[in-house]
Amino acid sequence: MKLVYIFDAYCGWSHGFTATLREIITRHPDLPVEVVSGGLFTGDRRVPIREFGYVQGANAQITELTGAEFGEAYERLIADGSFVMDSEAAARGVAAVRQVAPDRAAELATALQHAFYIDGLSLSDPVTYRTVARAAGLDSDAVVAAFEAPEAQSAARADFRRTAELGVTGFPTLLALDGERAVPLARGHATADEVDRRLASLN
Repeated sequence: MKLVYIFDAYCGWSHGFTATLREIITRHPDLPVEVVSGGLFTGDRRVPIREFGYVQGANAQITELTGAEFGEAYERLIADGSFVMDSEAAARGVAAVRQVAPDRAAELATALQHAFYIDGLSLSDPVTYRTVARAAGLDSDAVVAAFEAPEAQSAARADFRRTAELGVTGFPTLLALDGERAVPLARGHATADEVDRRLASLN
């Protein structure tokens, strides 16, 4: 059995799930975690953030429910409303860190969310991946090269297809994959204890 974590790096609720994900990984070091980018802001949803009028309100709700923080640098980045969240670029970045350090995919996915939601760094900017890679002790040149390679775009699209094949329409979603059977452990929000109880019921 393995866990499949379907998220979007530009999804505030995915950011809010970080603490739960980290706790589950700590409790179950034997369970591999596949990380898949969901593609929340693609196509005609790739627009300036001002067109999503609910962002600040949603973030307040996420903080209240999960305790997740949103940094001052992030607040400054989105303050004028012109920033565009491009989930395909973010998915290319996830694919890049996954390629360079496959065993640390979940940890690095949450590091990318930290880079955006705390440090206010764009996930479309190669410099962001250099910064995250250095902080994680990875080869930053290799990560940037992977982000900019054509294969990263193919990997992002493959992630979006896998999300659809798994029937996932909301983020974050945590699944337990046992052979061909995919069992939801969390959708949107759950505590580590809630996830654990659902995991235990599978045995």
